[in-house]
Amino acid sequence: MGFRNGYTRFAAGLALLFGCLLTNPTLAAGLMTPANSSLPPLQIREQHVTVDVEDGYAITEVEQVFHNPNNQDLEAYYRFPVPEKGTVAEFTAWIDGKPVIGEVLQKQLARQVYEQEKAAGREAGLTEKDSFKAFDVKVQPVRAGQDTRVRLVYMQPAFVDTGIGRYVYPLEEGSVDEKKLAFWTANEKVEERFSFTLNLRSSYPVDALRLPKHPQAKIQQLGSQQWQVTLDNRNASTTIKGKGRSEKGDNNFAPPATNGHPPSAFTLDQDIVVYWRHQQDLPGSVDLVAYKAPGKDRGTFMLSITPGDDLPPITTGSDWVFVLDISGSMNAKLATLGDGVRQALGKLRGNDRFRIVLFDDRAEELTSGFVDATPNNIRQYTQKIMQLQSRGGTNLFGGLSLALTPLDADRPTGIVLVTDGVANVGKTRQKDFIDLLENHDVRLFTFVMGNSANRPMLTAMTDASNGFAISVSNSDDIAGQILNATSKVTHQAMNDVEIDIDGIRTADLQPQRIGSIYHGRQIVLLGHYWGDGPAKITLRAEVAGQEKTYKTRFDFPAQGGNNPELERLWAYATVQDMQQEIEYFGEEKDLQQGITDLGIEYGLVTHYTSMVVLREEVFKEYGIDRRNTKRREIEKRAKAQRQASAPSGNRVDNSQPMYNSNRPSYSSGSGGSGGAFGMGALLPFLILLIGGRLRRRH
Repeated sequence: MGFRNGYTRFAAGLALLFGCLLTNPTLAAGLMTPANSSLPPLQIREQHVTVDVEDGYAITEVEQVFHNPNNQDLEAYYRFPVPEKGTVAEFTAWIDGKPVIGEVLQKQLARQVYEQEKAAGREAGLTEKDSFKAFDVKVQPVRAGQDTRVRLVYMQPAFVDTGIGRYVYPLEEGSVDEKKLAFWTANEKVEERFSFTLNLRSSYPVDALRLPKHPQAKIQQLGSQQWQVTLDNRNASTTIKGKGRSEKGDNNFAPPATNGHPPSAFTLDQDIVVYWRHQQDLPGSVDLVAYKAPGKDRGTFMLSITPGDDLPPITTGSDWVFVLDISGSMNAKLATLGDGVRQALGKLRGNDRFRIVLFDDRAEELTSGFVDATPNNIRQYTQKIMQLQSRGGTNLFGGLSLALTPLDADRPTGIVLVTDGVANVGKTRQKDFIDLLENHDVRLFTFVMGNSANRPMLTAMTDASNGFAISVSNSDDIAGQILNATSKVTHQAMNDVEIDIDGIRTADLQPQRIGSIYHGRQIVLLGHYWGDGPAKITLRAEVAGQEKTYKTRFDFPAQGGNNPELERLWAYATVQDMQQEIEYFGEEKDLQQGITDLGIEYGLVTHYTSMVVLREEVFKEYGIDRRNTKRREIEKRAKAQRQASAPSGNRVDNSQPMYNSNRPSYSSGSGGSGGAFGMGALLPFLILLIGGRLRRRH
C-alpha cells in the first residue's frame, strides 16, 4: 500500500480525533456591552448581515441595532473578531438619525480626538485593532432607554481550493486561555430580528451550496453563476432550492440549538460557514480583475492562477509525531482525545511508526522514540492518554522543539499538532518559531482553529517552511476537511514558485514570495500596473526535483474596471507583509510609518491607525478630510453597477491556455446536483489546529 492510500486511511481516523473536540462551549462575538460592567448588557434588537462574494473577494456589511435598557447614558464597547485576511473599510454610527462614516487617523491621535469628544458629551465612536484578535469599538453616549444603530463593513479575499469556495462569518470568540472580560457579561442573542444574506456571483458555474450548521437557511439558485443564501430567525422552516426543485431538511443537518431562548431569538455563538462547489471539469485557468481610477495611469490588479491537475501522487511511507496540547483550555476534551488518537493511529500501516509529545507549561514525550503502529502499542498509549489531566498554560515552542528531535532523515515525517490555544509560556515571539523551523529541513502545514488563534504568527511559520495555513471553524464539515488536507500531502507540490510578468510594467506585488503551491490551491497576486497592452506571464516551479514552466499571453486593460475594492485589498496585503517584518525584526519606525500612511490613504484599521466617528461639523472643526467617506461612495456605486448586470467571466488565457488539463476537483458524490451537498462531497479543511511536516524533498 503506497503513502497515498496509507495516509488516506490515517486521515480518515483523524475525523474522530478532531470531530470529538467540538463540544466545548465558546463565547459569542460582535456584541456591545456597557463600559461599566455593573450595568446590564445592552439588548441586540436587530442584526442584519449582507455578504457579496464576487471577483475573488467578499464584502461583508453588518448592521446592528442595540437598545440601552438602563436609566442612564453610557459608553459601550463593540467587539468583533478579525476575519481571516479581513480589513475594516467602514464603521458607521447613526447620529441624529443620519449615518456618519468614520475616518482613519494615526492611532494615538484618533484616541485623543475620541476622548475629547467624550469629555464634551458629544457623540463619537472609535474603532481600534486588538492585535490579531479583534476589532474593538467604543461608542458614546448610548442614550438611556434608546436605540443605537451601527454598521461595520469589512473586505477579504475569497479563495477557491480544489473547486470549493468557503466563506466564514465569525461569531465565536474562540477557546483559548485568555478572554476579554467584556464578553463575560455580553448578551448573546438577537431579541427581535436576525438576517443573513449571502449573494454569490461567480466567474465560473456553481452547481451546489451548503451551510453545514444552519439547516434553516434558504438556498436559491438564480443562474448558473449566481446563488443567494438567506437566513432569517422569523422563518424557522428549512427550504433548499436548486435548479427548480425544493426539499425539506437534510440528513446531515442538525436542528439549531435554542439554548433556552425563545424560538424567535437568534443566538450569536456559532460561526456561519457557507461553501460553494464549482462545476466539475473546469479548465485550469488564469483570471484577471483590474481597476484604474479615472484619469490615473497606475492601476491595481488581482491575478488568480488556478493550476491544472498535473501534480503526481506521492507513494512513500512515513513516520508520524503527535504533538498534543494538554493545557487548561483542553480540560473538557482530553477524554475524547485519547479515543481519537487510537482511531487515527489505527489507520497507519504496519511499517509506519509514531511518537507522542505532550505540552502544557512544559513539554514531555509519552513514547520513548518512535514505536511501531501495532495494535498493542496503540492500545497501550491510548490508555496513557486517557489518564492525562489538563494543567497550566501553553508552551507551544517547547512542544514543537521536542517533536523536531530526533527525526529519521531516511523516512518522511508528518507532525500533527493538536491545540486550541495561543502560545503563552516559554518562547512566544514569532522570530523564535521561525528560527526553529529554519534550523530543520521540514515543512509546516497549519490548520488554524478558532477566531482567537494567533493566525498571523502561525501563517508566518508556515510561510517560512514552505508549508500552508488553513483556518477552520467549529461549523466546518469534518469529512471534507480531512479529504482536502489529505490531498495536499498525498500529491507532489510546486516548489520555489516564481511568476514573471513581461511586456507591461508591474510593481508592488503581494505576496512578494510565493514559495510552494499544493494540490488544488490557487495562486493569487495583487499589485500595481502602468499603461496597458499585451503581457507575457511565465510561471516556473520545481516538481519532484524537475523544473516545470507554464506560459500564457493576454492584455492588461487600458481603462477603468469596476472593482475599486482592489485598492484596499492590495494595501492591506502590503500592511500584513510589513507587520510580519515588525513581528520578526522588532519595532521599526520606517515600517510603522509605512503602515500608518497606507492605513490613512486607503481607510484601513491597523496596529497603528484607528477609525473615528464624529459629528459632521466636528470633522470640519478638526480639519479631518472625509477621505474614507469618498472612497466608500465610489465602492458602493461600483458594487451597484456590478450587481445590475449578470456575472461575467474574468478568464484571460483563453487564446493561449496556461494549462492543458482541468483543475483538481471533487466528484459530486452523494451531494447530487443543486441545493445542498452532503458529507460525501468532502469539503475543505481539517478540524482543530493541526500542523503536519513532511521533508522538503517530498
